[in-house]
Amino acid sequence: MRRYINKRILAFALSVILLLLLFVANLFYGSIEIPCREVLSIILGNGSERDVWRVVVLDTRLPQALTAMLAGASISVAGLLLQTLFRNPLAGPEVLGVNSGAGLGVAIVMLLSGGVSAFGLVGGYAMVLGGAFLGALFVMVIILLLATLLRNNMFLLIAGVAVSYITSSAITLLNYFSTAEGVHSYMIWGMGSFGGVTMEQMSFFAPVSLLLLLASLAMTKSLNALLLGDAYAVNLGVKVKAVRAVALGVTGLLTAVVTAFCGPVAFIGLAVPHIARISLGSSNHRHLIPSTIILGAGVALLCNLVCQMPGESGLLPLGAITPLIGAPVIIYVVIKNRSLR
Repeated sequence: MRRYINKRILAFALSVILLLLLFVANLFYGSIEIPCREVLSIILGNGSERDVWRVVVLDTRLPQALTAMLAGASISVAGLLLQTLFRNPLAGPEVLGVNSGAGLGVAIVMLLSGGVSAFGLVGGYAMVLGGAFLGALFVMVIILLLATLLRNNMFLLIAGVAVSYITSSAITLLNYFSTAEGVHSYMIWGMGSFGGVTMEQMSFFAPVSLLLLLASLAMTKSLNALLLGDAYAVNLGVKVKAVRAVALGVTGLLTAVVTAFCGPVAFIGLAVPHIARISLGSSNHRHLIPSTIILGAGVALLCNLVCQMPGESGLLPLGAITPLIGAPVIIYVVIKNRSLR
């Protein structure tokens, strides 16, 4: 038992160290080459030889790294909550269509209005965030209703894929009838990026994300009870319907906030909870949620680093990188579950 606890503490400590190293790497490495001593001087507040370097580090790389950490942690916890609620290892914002629902809400705002700029900068982001939340919540309600009708998890996954196709069709029709500016805005947003949150917007993005993550940590006891089945949870005094409603609301908000500001990056939320379970060897949410938060932030920082690889030639789309990292994990989980059966 003591060896198991020590192993878990060691895995957690290594995850924290790796997260810090990835965060520092995101500050020192980017599409613009800046000497390491200059980056360190800027971080310590000593200024730099060139003002443009200070702007790049403090106004671009720093908020981008913070956004990656918060977005990765948030979407990973959203995936974990969905996997617990539906007791299905393949449940996640991407597979169950929650991410597509948020995308549809954003598409309605962007494509029908001619782009975010039609509402102004502040109003535009507020409309995009509201559209993403309503779209994600709408799909979550549909999935919850289907979950009460379809007791089979495989049928539920098929229904989630069907919902994703329906929302994709609606987005395609909106693109067809939209203006060129609206299509361009939605296309750029759809590529995904952690660089869309400025330090001014961070004052909203960070508190909301942290409050929702704290809300998920407060549900650890109830989530552990749900793993044993609804009947057992009721015997323990857990109000199952209330817990499900709160968890779905937290999931919808987490998905909406991340999708609105960063685009469709929900594939991280499907893979990271499994990485956390493998590293911990446990499904106890008391340890699983903190580990998922740290690993989700680290994976997002790693994806952001990979996007910078072309250097001065440009940036890779984030939406093309996250599946490359997450897909092998999902394939491993599918093969492992099949072998266990």
